[in-house]
This record gives sequence, C-alpha cells and structure tokens, in this order.
Amino acid sequence: MAKFNNKISMLLNLLLLLSVVLMISTAESRKLGIGFKVKDASLQCLQVYAVEAGDTCSLIVEKINTTFDSFLAINPNINCDSIFVGQWILSLLNNQSCVLHSHHNIWRDAHVPQRTFRYYNRDSKGLNFQALLDDVKNAPDGSFFLLHPCAHNPTGVDPDEDQWREISHQFKVKNHFPFFDMAYQGFASGDLDIDAKAIRIFVEDGHVTGCAQSFAKNMGLYGHRVGCLSVLCSDTKQVVAIKSQLQQIARAMYSSPPVHGVLLVSTILSNPDIKSLWVREIKVMMNRIQRIRAALRDSLEKLGSPFNWEHITKQVGMFCFSGLTPNHVDQLAKEFHVYMTRDGRISLAGVTSGNLSYLANAIHQVTCCNQENLKRSVVSVS
Repeated sequence: MAKFNNKISMLLNLLLLLSVVLMISTAESRKLGIGFKVKDASLQCLQVYAVEAGDTCSLIVEKINTTFDSFLAINPNINCDSIFVGQWILSLLNNQSCVLHSHHNIWRDAHVPQRTFRYYNRDSKGLNFQALLDDVKNAPDGSFFLLHPCAHNPTGVDPDEDQWREISHQFKVKNHFPFFDMAYQGFASGDLDIDAKAIRIFVEDGHVTGCAQSFAKNMGLYGHRVGCLSVLCSDTKQVVAIKSQLQQIARAMYSSPPVHGVLLVSTILSNPDIKSLWVREIKVMMNRIQRIRAALRDSLEKLGSPFNWEHITKQVGMFCFSGLTPNHVDQLAKEFHVYMTRDGRISLAGVTSGNLSYLANAIHQVTCCNQENLKRSVVSVS
C-alpha cells in the first residue's frame, strides 16, 4: 500500500516546494567569487527590515538614516525575544488560541506566562474578528501580543487590510506591544510588499514594534535558520537600552551567529538582479501552492464529498488547515498510511500531482465512512 507521510514532507520542503532555488545558487557563486570575509551578521539587518516593512513604507523611503538610528536589529529569531520578554518586560504573553505548539514551548521555556486570545472561527473556518478585537480591548493596557502578519500557521487565515487597521487602532488605544512572527512572507499573496502590509500599518501608526523574520522558507535556507530580530524603537535612548539587553542574551545563547546564511541573504537583498530573481521565484512557489489547493478541493468535490471544502482555497500559505479531527488523522494513518499532524494540518509542499488523488480519496473515505458523524466530520480540531 502506498504511503503518504506529510510529517516527513514538511521536513522536505526544499525538495518538494523550493527545490534548488536558482537565486540561492546565484548568490552562492557570487559570494564565493568575492572570497570569504568575516563580518558581523547584525550589520546585514537593515536590508532585512526593508523587506519586512515593505519598500513603500515611509520610514524606509523617507527616513532611512533616522530609521537606522532608531532601529535595532540583531540576528537570530524569536527565542532571543522570548527571553528578553521574560527577563525585562515581565508581562503576560497574549498568544493566539490556534497556533503552533512550538510557540507555546518557546515562551514556556523562557518562563513567560501565557494566555490565549481568540483568532480562528471553527464554524466558519475563517477569522473570528470580533472575538479577536474583544480580547484586544479587554487585555490589560500595555500587553504583549504575538501576531502573524501573513500566511498564518497553521490556519492559513489572515485579517484583511481594513481589519489590520482596526486591530492597529485598538492596539494604539490600549498601548499594546505588537510582536510579529514573519516566517512566510510572499507565500500569502506572492508579493513581498503586499504580505508586509500588516507590519507597515503598525509602523506607520506609530507603534513600537518587534518582528522575528525568517528566510528559512522563502529563500530555501531551511538548514541555515537565518533570520533577523528587529525592534523599531521610539528614540535612540530606547535603542541603546534594548540593544544592550538583547546582546547580553545573545551572548549567552550563541555569542556570534553562523555567518554563511546571513551572507547569502545579504547578497540576495543587495543585488538587484538576484533580488528580482528571488521575487519571481516566490511568485512561482505561491502559484504552485494555490494550484495544489484548487486541485485538492476539486478532487474532493468530484469524489462526491457532501462537505464544504471551500476553506481549502480560501486559506493562504504553505499549510492547509483541513478541518480533519484527530480521529480522522488516526484513521488516515492506520488505513491509508497517510500521516499528518493531529490537528489536521497538511503541508501543501508535500502534496504533488503524483499523490494528490490518493490523498483526496483517503480523506473522502475517512470523512464519509461514518454517516452518524456526517455533520461533525469537517469541524476544526478543538
């Protein structure tokens, strides 16, 4: 019997989605051509912030020197920020109710107390916007919120622009601190600038803002784990204070980050030709994901499924939050050797033209095998 291991496929995104990304090989040859130089990885991060906020952000276009003076960037990821919050902000973390377990583990290990705010509507399989706003309004003033600016993992459900503006307004009213986890920029719309709109809205509304940016997926640097922790501060005095604490934490965690991946990112972002190639390849990858979404939904509907699978094509990003229950997932593994996470999340990078029909048939069989549970079969995992 054929086996379809979506857990393993999530670890093979480079093979199935990113393949050998041409812009990486181009950047690699360019970097090797100039020889190896020892550099401070943090010096590359201004370019990263321009990508995070978008090329049209006024702070980048109009005040880039001032932005650099009042902007802090160090290189690695969300772990450093979690420790900083635990040691110095001493605040509850407001984390989304429907988020990766690894996020909860990161903040737990940093000894940051957590509570959840509502995000996902399990009935509509869309954004629970009013509940989200209510939780933002009811949180204590100055609370710390972890947000996904685009291609939300695992749900694939993002606020639209008007909703982001309202969220930003309510954050301003309550003086909340927004911290963005940006791991999939470009995979929501295929456009880096469009996918940065949430961060751009918050920055232009005057928020002190943090962002953990990763290039693991959208540059095919999964093994390098290269990224940048950015904090947009209110003044240079705040920069000095925060930077000293983050450097102290980084020193204990890793001292100096590996520079190879950072130099690749820097080469791509600083060379217009290579960056243009990267931008085009992101669009290609996003289009491929959208085709898989459409094909999976179409296959399920052609099989005569009585359920509404519209959410598959409404979602964005690398993952399909299928709505399958843990029982369905167990049945898929036992009867069809199809493996995925127990919340029903499918990595679309692991779905190909060669296994899509098998996957759709397996899902159809396990969701339709028990008529008694017909109405509950596509209810999202609690």
